[in-house]
Amino acid sequence: MAEIRNLADVKKIELDPNRQIHSAGEQEILDGYTTDIYFVRTVDILDSMGIADKTVTAEIFPRKPGIFAGIQEAFNALKNKDLEIWALPEGESFEGKETVMRIIGSYREICIYETILLGILASSCGWATAARECREACKDKSFIVFGSRHVHPSVAPVMERAAFIGGANGVSNILAAKLLGIEPSGTLPHASFLIAGDTVSVAQAYDNTMPEDHKRIVLIDTFKDEAEEALRVAKALGGNLYGIRLDTPSERGGVTAELVKEVRARLDMEGYNEVKIFVSGGLYPDKIKLLSEAGADSFGIGSYISGASAIDMTMDLKEIEGKPIAKRGRIPGRVENPKLIRLK
Repeated sequence: MAEIRNLADVKKIELDPNRQIHSAGEQEILDGYTTDIYFVRTVDILDSMGIADKTVTAEIFPRKPGIFAGIQEAFNALKNKDLEIWALPEGESFEGKETVMRIIGSYREICIYETILLGILASSCGWATAARECREACKDKSFIVFGSRHVHPSVAPVMERAAFIGGANGVSNILAAKLLGIEPSGTLPHASFLIAGDTVSVAQAYDNTMPEDHKRIVLIDTFKDEAEEALRVAKALGGNLYGIRLDTPSERGGVTAELVKEVRARLDMEGYNEVKIFVSGGLYPDKIKLLSEAGADSFGIGSYISGASAIDMTMDLKEIEGKPIAKRGRIPGRVENPKLIRLK
């Protein structure tokens, strides 16, 4: 495997006939295998004219506001090139048309990576922005990302990492957590209760199996009425129970504010005031606000973040050999942004 520099290199690509996964591997991305072919063709054409190595200033800007994420991957694609690189820090907010990244150097070194850079930033910023919306809805309450099941596994760690940058308190994806230097978060699936046939027996085994510092949160919507099951589990685990989780399916009306209020009231009436209520299942900002007001303490959020639209990113050449330039409709020259920091 070698870095793509021209159309001849593309012709030489041979894939392993026994390849099992269709997504690009790390080295394939870094070598330019996921770029649009027309950028490679551009290099060949400019080379024939003797101008592929002109020094350019390229700027990336978004089409709408959001939260910046993905710059570490974008930077890694370019860090071994002879380029000057500026960008917003991860987690920084941006407005539409604001410069979020600036690259200065030979056009040859930038051209083949345009597709890769835009894709990394567009997806990561979209996920981070959705997570920030959830963060604002949760206020000071915590939420964990449960979105990996909704996306291709090759990008699931990228998505959950971006959500953490956007404001999530934890992630369930193992690789995402390790990339962030934290431990993955999560409790038990419904399958464990269905296989055992009883919520309390699984809760007790869970309590006996997990280390002492693990927060025991038990699903209580598998078999019986949620309020009844919550009390059964609370009585069985006593002070070891950190919280109960509501994930009532849409076929039964989903998790509602009324359900949260009832479960909270019945737990309190029996003296289980310290037991937290964790909710999940199709949550979005407005619903998070309602459930929070009803007494929910923490949230598991999946599809709202994982299904967020990418924030379209555009790369424009703003200078060539130091001379301001732009296509029609755009103003020539750099769009300055004091928030940019130099990475290289």
